[in-house]
Amino acid sequence: MTVSDARPFSRRAWLLSERPASRMQARLGRAYVAWRRFSANRLAFVGLLIIIALLLVAALAGVLAPYSPTFGDLKNARLLAPSAQHWFGTDDLGRDILSRILYGSRWTLYVVILVAIIAAPIGLLVGTVAGYAGGWTDAILMRITDIFLAFPKLVLALAFVAALGPGIENAVLAIAITSWPPYARIARAETLTVRNSDYIKAVQLMGASPFRIVLRHIMPLCISSLIVRVTLDMAGIILTAAGLGFLGLGAQPPLPEWGTMIASGRRFILDQWWVAGAPGFAILFVSLGFNLLGDGLRDALDPRSGDQ
Repeated sequence: MTVSDARPFSRRAWLLSERPASRMQARLGRAYVAWRRFSANRLAFVGLLIIIALLLVAALAGVLAPYSPTFGDLKNARLLAPSAQHWFGTDDLGRDILSRILYGSRWTLYVVILVAIIAAPIGLLVGTVAGYAGGWTDAILMRITDIFLAFPKLVLALAFVAALGPGIENAVLAIAITSWPPYARIARAETLTVRNSDYIKAVQLMGASPFRIVLRHIMPLCISSLIVRVTLDMAGIILTAAGLGFLGLGAQPPLPEWGTMIASGRRFILDQWWVAGAPGFAILFVSLGFNLLGDGLRDALDPRSGDQ
């Protein structure tokens, strides 16, 4: 075996070592094993490519879009069918639908990222505190969670948006308020499995406060399960945001949000199907990507899965 053959082998053996010499080695080893599991799942890899494509499209929308997303030629380009000049056709105001979909990807990412940033930490905090404290704290926090879970997410989001007023920011806030309970449930379940473990007992004997135990030792153990659930929920968040936009309670015209585009195109669904069909397919495609990615992450980050 040559030196060039030995180097990748030694690097792989270092990553897969059962006795890591440092925290960095242990973390890199776990990441390497998770990547091997993930990359072996072809559908999950397809989902990853779809999400990467979404990120690139959102970042380069100003370069890729051939026309303005908000202004069109109402006199000469109204409701044109898909063609070489307008790949996805035009809407009732003469605006290029492809350009609006490209710019609309930014609003889609805006919604899902903000909802994840707001809802996931709230659910993680509520779930870990409830699971670790137990007693009345657990009972009160979980009953509040059950109240939110008792209502369909879209119906509850509609109620909050009706109270806050229409707009993309209020829609994000409403979706985030209705999205945290499942994360709290997952975090509580993870906390209950580890709070009486020897690892936590040792930390308690060292004099760590409950706040430090929850923040530094229990929350990190819940992160992987939370990442999987957030990724799987992205499709539902997109659909909820599109539903609010469709009902006129989310993004307001002339913003090129996909749900709003479907709402404006429903009047022409029989004759000019592309007006509502193009943003509908965009929602379907991106939602499928998040679902495939979430399934792959669930398999890759599951500690009970063996190395593939």
